[in-house]
Amino acid sequence: MTAVSLPEPATGLPDAADLPLPARLGWVATRHGRQLISGVVLLEIALVAGFALVYRPLDLQIYLGGGRAVTSGTRLYLGMVQGNWFTYPPFAAALFTPLAAIPALVARLAWELGSVAAFGWACVLTLRLAGNRPVRSTVLTMLAAGLLLEPVYHTLYQGQVNLFLLALVLADMWRVARGRPAGIGIGLAAAIKLIPGIFIVLLVLSGRIRDAVMSAATFACCTLAGFLVNPGASRLYWTHLFFDTSRVAAAYISNQSLYAALVRILGGVGHVGSWYYAIPCVLGALGLALAGRLARRADWLGATAVTGITGLLVSPISWTHHWVWVMPALVVLVRYGARGPATCLYVLFALAPMWWTPHSGEAGDYGLHGLVTVLANCFLFAGMSVMAYICVRTWPPGPGFLRLLPRPADSGDIPGE
Repeated sequence: MTAVSLPEPATGLPDAADLPLPARLGWVATRHGRQLISGVVLLEIALVAGFALVYRPLDLQIYLGGGRAVTSGTRLYLGMVQGNWFTYPPFAAALFTPLAAIPALVARLAWELGSVAAFGWACVLTLRLAGNRPVRSTVLTMLAAGLLLEPVYHTLYQGQVNLFLLALVLADMWRVARGRPAGIGIGLAAAIKLIPGIFIVLLVLSGRIRDAVMSAATFACCTLAGFLVNPGASRLYWTHLFFDTSRVAAAYISNQSLYAALVRILGGVGHVGSWYYAIPCVLGALGLALAGRLARRADWLGATAVTGITGLLVSPISWTHHWVWVMPALVVLVRYGARGPATCLYVLFALAPMWWTPHSGEAGDYGLHGLVTVLANCFLFAGMSVMAYICVRTWPPGPGFLRLLPRPADSGDIPGE
């Protein structure tokens, strides 16, 4: 669907091109403000590079181990790296083969700095989807603030793939918003880590059938490539392992999914029966219905944020570092003029209070413990609250709904001030 230019609002809610994003703060637009923000970003990048030089991130080590074992049959899934399994599809392991072939120090540095670059590009794409020009001061402010969010710095700490997947999906959604052919980025992200496949459903619901077919075809081609590279591991993964949550500690506090919350509250995996599967089906249907409605009204940023959060809610495993979708969700809240809720959400995801609660895995950690239970599942509750807020603001639409839709933004390079 092609975005429609909207008339200037006479009163009430602000126009999408003039919404209170970070660059609207006067001090950011000043020369000293730009210098300060640039210095903060450079310091953060230097810290990331220094971290990569002295530390071996666990998940990146698992990825590299998968890359080295990609052609070794079922050993890809039957061998452990530092006590952990490789849990991604065989195609993902094949992608890590070149990285595993270079010196480990170079691989770590390239991966971590590449993740920061991917996040910066995701910030640019988010601003464009919001209808704002991605001027340099705004992008740098978003990057500086975003790197302090727990899902982002935890992704860097673990050497995770989430920031690359975020950028892939957002790049496709930007093409969709511009009425251009899309789907390859979403299909590739889904082939690496299955949950982004939920965006294919969004494309179908929004009437972008050709793009949905392209996404599905890309996913199928990548999966076939995994079979060609390692047929034994592919058969094992797709027939047994892709739905097996026993290979990870589902009850661990970092898992901020609905399934994990129920496991912790009810006292263990054995207390969550087959009745559970009805809940993510209902949540998924509601979330995708809301996302589809937003997409049909050309609010592609809202649709993207809602779909990303829906995927986290329905997945049985949603580690804290998977919640990088909080970044576009924060921009959606700011676009609505909800500065208070946006500030609270940012502070919550920066502090990540679930880590302050008991999470040793002992029996006393389970059950209902009042406020402690709320804090232990705070990302989950925050995600559900964001979904509810967006639903209230847009469904049914009020008289100011159209004024919240972004007008087409410039698609050029990032300008200076």
